[in-house]
Amino acid sequence: MIFTETELPGAFIIDVDRMADERGFFARSWCEDEFAAHGILMPPLQANVSSNPLRGTLRGMHFQLAPYEETKLVRCTRGAIYDVIVDLREESPTYGQWLGVELTADSFRMLFVPGRFAHGFITLQDHTDVCYQVSAKYTPGHERGLRWNDSAIGIQWPFEPVLVSEKDQHHPDFELKIPEMNYEL
Repeated sequence: MIFTETELPGAFIIDVDRMADERGFFARSWCEDEFAAHGILMPPLQANVSSNPLRGTLRGMHFQLAPYEETKLVRCTRGAIYDVIVDLREESPTYGQWLGVELTADSFRMLFVPGRFAHGFITLQDHTDVCYQVSAKYTPGHERGLRWNDSAIGIQWPFEPVLVSEKDQHHPDFELKIPEMNYEL
């Protein structure tokens, strides 16, 4: 696998290393040792599938509170998505910043989402499916969300969604917490 760290520390774009022949290709999409070599310790505890019939379906921006933070390995298995993450780590130099990556079934590209990040996507094609490997189980009462169009975050989606769940439309405003600065005189 080919790991490319993004500008949001700890988040990686992962491309498969294809071994091709007349049958097609073979590639590894998960290896505990390769992930650990990049500082990613993610024992998958759950695997999820999202099926989306309509282009323009938006899901997100979701996360879980401590101690149930989820790391995710996301791959589009049919169709295409614009996948977005937001850094919610208050101590991070990229706190409150977002990143968008196109994932397609044809590319086999994956996005590793660290814990304490919000995650969501919009489908770029009809009949799009997404698979996630997740490090924590879904824990009711600890799930939270950011509004997909919150001006405090400013995500630039490729187009307006045509379908957003009622719940995802009503997440609260994001409040950017600025760390206090200490100045020595």
